[in-house]
Amino acid sequence: MQIFKTLLFSSLISILVISCNSQEKEKADLLVINATIYTVDSTFSKAKAMAVKDGKILELGSSKNLKSKYDPKKSLDAEGQTIVPGLFDAHAHFLGYGLGTQKVDLRGAKDFDEVLERVKKFQKREKSDFITGRGWDQNSWPNKKFPKKDKLDSIFPETPVALTRIDGHAMLVNQKALDLAKIDASASVEGGSFKKENGKLTGVLIDNAQNKLKNIIPAPSEKDLAKALLRTQKKCLSFGLTTVSDAGVSHNVIQMMDSLTLKNELKIGLYPMLIYNSPHLDDYLQNGMGKNKGVSCQAVKLYGDGALGSRGAALKKPYADDPGNLGKMIVSPERIESLAAKVANSNFQLNTHAIGDSTNSVVLKAYESVLDGKPDRRWRVEHAQIVDSVDLRHYSKNIIPSVQPTHAISDMDWAGARLGEERLKNAYAYKRLLKQAGLLVLGTDFPVEEMNPFRTFYAAVARKDKLGKPKNGFMSSQSITRKQALKGMTIWAAYSQFSDDKKGSLESGKQADFVILDRDLMTVSMDSTLNTQAKATYIKGEKVF
Repeated sequence: MQIFKTLLFSSLISILVISCNSQEKEKADLLVINATIYTVDSTFSKAKAMAVKDGKILELGSSKNLKSKYDPKKSLDAEGQTIVPGLFDAHAHFLGYGLGTQKVDLRGAKDFDEVLERVKKFQKREKSDFITGRGWDQNSWPNKKFPKKDKLDSIFPETPVALTRIDGHAMLVNQKALDLAKIDASASVEGGSFKKENGKLTGVLIDNAQNKLKNIIPAPSEKDLAKALLRTQKKCLSFGLTTVSDAGVSHNVIQMMDSLTLKNELKIGLYPMLIYNSPHLDDYLQNGMGKNKGVSCQAVKLYGDGALGSRGAALKKPYADDPGNLGKMIVSPERIESLAAKVANSNFQLNTHAIGDSTNSVVLKAYESVLDGKPDRRWRVEHAQIVDSVDLRHYSKNIIPSVQPTHAISDMDWAGARLGEERLKNAYAYKRLLKQAGLLVLGTDFPVEEMNPFRTFYAAVARKDKLGKPKNGFMSSQSITRKQALKGMTIWAAYSQFSDDKKGSLESGKQADFVILDRDLMTVSMDSTLNTQAKATYIKGEKVF
């Protein structure tokens, strides 16, 4: 009898222990184990496992400890694969990419004849009433000269054609389009130019000269806009991008982004910047987006000048290959200063496109003047492409450089000719900008460049093109480290849009945005990083790719 009581007591104790252990386990929606997780926290620590619940990270640690602590609805054995925080593209044109899929794609055209062939094939297929396209780049053609409209006129005498340069700062149009826009040889505009030869228009419109033409291009319908946004999201998620800044959109587009996000059709994080000349600017500055919105809009996008490729960037001294040409500012210094003062009196951030050293100087001085005594405003200089050494001192964690490393690689074959070797030393100087500011924000500027964030990583660190050229890297002294590049695509990018308390690193309490990669970016050979692929993308703990 005593033996029976002892056995019964022991069994009851065992049941109680098992029951207690089971009850002690915390519930989780997802448990990831056996991974190589780069948390990108303050110490750049690594972990093997991660528990997620309600879209947020509960804890990171070892697989053994988290398995003993959590009872998940789903488990994921990463089998040693690398996991990084969801990637950011801090400067892109999200809507523009999607709309571009509805136009003639001219990227990579080897010469103007190929441009014409692509336009003819497009029109044969689409039969458009107004042909639009984007992506030509005369700097990649044998003669490196701007195209002219003559051949377009002969091929399309009655159909208007508008073909935008890859950087968006120049456009080639035919005579029919010029007629519809009521542009003739007497036309002039502040902040832009109409290219002419022998007093006649060539059809190339630079910067603000495009405005009248843009006004006659049929606007996309709401259905077109929604389709474009969702198409871009699908592509972004396939690259591991979980948050994208759209650098300059209208109020209507922001509202559509917001609506699609609230409907859970857009799952990707979006940070749209309201275009500076929006009629809704004052309302945004005073009232913001309001509460409980799907997207956060806390930034105004301003254009300071044009692009280096079209010689529209405003320089302190003339172009080395175009004496007498200083480029042009799209918005006057006085307007930049007044807009900066206006935005400084709100809770909004000002993000200004600045390519040339003259524009960077104007923008940096305006920022510093109005931000005096206003810490933690995190204003950004987009591109920060050519910065005179005397102006470098203005950068800080309150005035942030936002750069696109693939621009350096795309421009390297001709940038020296534009600037001269001495001034080139002040261009694409990412390491120098990082040292001064304490952080560096990275993006692609897609569709100007490829969307692929791993090209961004490779260009920032290796300073080479896809063929591994030049052998020692372009201006290799300005290369940044792998760790810095990953931070620029995660936590520093999150900081630049006021979301570093929620995103940008994998830490307890933050949103469970992460990417599973097919290789370890931090340890494989540098050349191998270029071919990295996202195997799976998660947003708020949900697998979205």
